[in-house]
Amino acid sequence: MAQTFSNASNAGKNADPYKAANMETDVTIAQKIEDLSEFMSNCKFCIMTTRDSNSSGNLVSRCMALAAKETGGIDLLFHTNTESGKTDDLNTDPHVNISFLNSSGEWASVSGKAEIVTDRALVKKYYSPTLKAWVGDLGDGVHNGGADDPRIGIIRVRMITSHYSISSKNILGRAAEVAQGTVTGKPAHVNKLREISEAEVNNWRSSH
Repeated sequence: MAQTFSNASNAGKNADPYKAANMETDVTIAQKIEDLSEFMSNCKFCIMTTRDSNSSGNLVSRCMALAAKETGGIDLLFHTNTESGKTDDLNTDPHVNISFLNSSGEWASVSGKAEIVTDRALVKKYYSPTLKAWVGDLGDGVHNGGADDPRIGIIRVRMITSHYSISSKNILGRAAEVAQGTVTGKPAHVNKLREISEAEVNNWRSSH
């Protein structure tokens, strides 16, 4: 029998009042994607979670730097060394989660499917010399960390859904809301919780 954690017994009361108080449902898809895209760009660094390609099937997370966005901001590009373990992971299971977090506690989670792209034109379009520090120079005149190094590829993550939370108040306003909630039990209204559904993503993709 599946275990359940539903143990709120007060009829008519929302068992997750924080979500109910902060979830925004009347925002246009354009606004949701614009705000998410801006937040991801400002964060730049994120965590990519894949499923280990070995028999354990464990989830594995790595820090990644966002190189660029496509399709009006919903698809994410990252540089990768195609000889790395995450390439094997993605070849086994392309499903990934990309998560962003900043020092204010704002966050974003993107669920998607990834592909490894080795097209040199795309690699060169977003190439940065700092990649040499990550892939190294093997000293053979080819694998030197340059734009033509065949090890350097792109991971393209095509968004399926996203959930994110950005602040609706400044730091003083958030502190006041939390303090009030601590005293009264009223859920703190401090964030804009938003969800972008698969249907919304598909609709956006069809016009971009």
